[in-house]
Order: sequence, then structure tokens, then C-alpha cells
Amino acid sequence: MQLCKVCTEQTPKYRCPACQIRYCSLSCYKRHKDSCRPVQKLISNRTKNAIRTDTWSVEDLLHEEDITDLVPLEKLQLLGQSKELKDLLCNPHLRELLRTVDSADSKEEAMKAAMQEPLFVEFSDRCLKVVEKEAQMQEFNEVMEW
Repeated sequence: MQLCKVCTEQTPKYRCPACQIRYCSLSCYKRHKDSCRPVQKLISNRTKNAIRTDTWSVEDLLHEEDITDLVPLEKLQLLGQSKELKDLLCNPHLRELLRTVDSADSKEEAMKAAMQEPLFVEFSDRCLKVVEKEAQMQEFNEVMEW
């Protein structure tokens, strides 16, 4: 169970719009806002470092509790190259479902609800096919090199 990042006592109900930390109450938000560091500043600084040093990773953008099944950046970039996914994303209903999941406080509950929609299931399956296809190709290449 997650705890408020400010008081570390209560279950968080809210998320700071600037830095995305979770907090439980107005008083915690007021205590937090003086030390808040917006995510956009962190991203832009890390992106600049990535261009110079190539040491930036997706993990740098995620909070520790958000990392469960992490997909490498290279595989995520393959999703943007998929014509099938681009075609599916032309559907306004799918885009609205994705916005709903993205803005939900409980991502797990929002995903469960979205997975009841056949269009969302199709989108999820296509995403997995793109990512898994690349993983299978890498495994095949490693076996062939051996």
C-alpha cells in the first residue's frame, strides 16, 4: 500500500499536478508546494544530459513505485513506427479510453475497466505483438549466433 509522500502516514488520495508525487490532504499539499520540483524541468534537464552523455533512461522519469513491468525505450519506440497502431489511434473512442486511463487516480482500476472494451483489448494486443515480436527476434538472433 502506498503512503503519502509528505506525511508518510495516510493513504494518498491526490497527485501533485506539477511533480506527480502522491499526497493525502490539503495540509500535506501546502507543506509540499514549497519544495515542489515540476516534472517538466526534470525531464528537460535529463533530456539535455541524454543528448550530451547518453546516460538517461526511462527509469529516471518514473517513481520507484511505478516501475513494475518496464519495457525498454528501444521497444517503446517501435510502437511509434507501427502502422497498425497508428490506424487504431485514429479512433476517437480509443483515444478517449487512453486519456481516461492516463488521468485516473487508480491506474489499475482504470485498466480493468478499459479491458472490458474490445477496442482497447485490440489496441493492447497489438502493442504486445510489436514489443514481443522484437523480443522474439532478439532471442532468435542470440540463438543463431551461439
